[in-house]
Amino acid sequence: MANGLRETYAERLNRALDHLERNLDEDPSLEELARVACFSPFHFHRIFTGMVGEPLRAHVRRLRLERARHRLQFTSLSVTRVALDAGYDSPEAFSRAFRAQFGMAPSHWRDTARTGATTTPGGRSRDTGGRSMDVAVKTLPEMTVAYVRHTGPYMECGAAWERLCAWAGPKGLLGPGTRFLGLSHDDPEITAPERVRYDACITVPRETGPEGEVGVKAIGGGQYAVTLHKGPYEKMHETYARLCGGWGPESGREFGPQASVEFYLNDPSSTAPEELLTEIWVALLEG
Repeated sequence: MANGLRETYAERLNRALDHLERNLDEDPSLEELARVACFSPFHFHRIFTGMVGEPLRAHVRRLRLERARHRLQFTSLSVTRVALDAGYDSPEAFSRAFRAQFGMAPSHWRDTARTGATTTPGGRSRDTGGRSMDVAVKTLPEMTVAYVRHTGPYMECGAAWERLCAWAGPKGLLGPGTRFLGLSHDDPEITAPERVRYDACITVPRETGPEGEVGVKAIGGGQYAVTLHKGPYEKMHETYARLCGGWGPESGREFGPQASVEFYLNDPSSTAPEELLTEIWVALLEG
C-alpha cells in the first residue's frame, strides 16, 4: 500500500512540475499547482518540498534565474527585459538576486560569457568556439513520450532508464520503432549537480497514459539546431559548448528556453564509448 501511495504521489507531482515548467512566466500559484496535482493546498507545499527537495517559491526563483542566465548569454534581450521576464520589478532587484545566485552582476556575466570562453563552477574554462561543426536547422515534429524524471548529475541517470524500461517492456512499448531520448532541462555549469533535471524518455503512442512515476507528455513542434555527437556521453558538454558558443553567435539565431533533446542512436550496452552516437537538438526561437 505504501509503495502504491508513493507512486500515486509521484504521478500527481509530475503533472504539477510539468505545468509549472510550461507556465514559468505566468507564475502559477500554490493553489493552482495543488489543483493540477489533485492535492489539498494545505498539504501541497509540504509534499512539494519533501519530494522536490526545496520549497516551491525557491524552486521557481531558481529556475527563473537559471533561465535568465541562459537568456543573457544566448539572446540579445536587454538586462531590463530579462529582469522583468524573471519576475523582478527592477533591474536592481534582479541584479542583487543574480549576484547572490551566481557571484557576479548580470552585465558582467553577459560580457564574460560572450568572450568565447566561460568559467565553470569548478574553475575550468570551457572552449566555446574556434572549430567548425556540422549543424542543421530542423523542425522537430510533435511526438508523445513516456518519461521518468531524474534529479541529480546527468551521469547518474541509469536508474531512471531502468525504471522506465521495466515499466514499458511488459506493455509492449519497446519495439523496433521505439526511439530513446533524453530531455536535458538544465546546464550543469549553471545548476548545482543535485538540482539538475533530466527526463529519460521513449516515444509511445499518443493514447498512452501516465502511471505512477512514469509521466507522459508531448514534445517538439518547433525549430531546433541539430548536430551529431560521437563519443562518450561524458564529453557531450563539449559538443553543447561548441554548438551554443560557436555556431549560435555565428548563425545569428537565438536559443529557446525548452529542454534540449538528445536522441541516442545506438545502444550503450553493446557499443564502445568512442562509437556512441547522439543527435543533439537545441531549441531555437522562431526567426
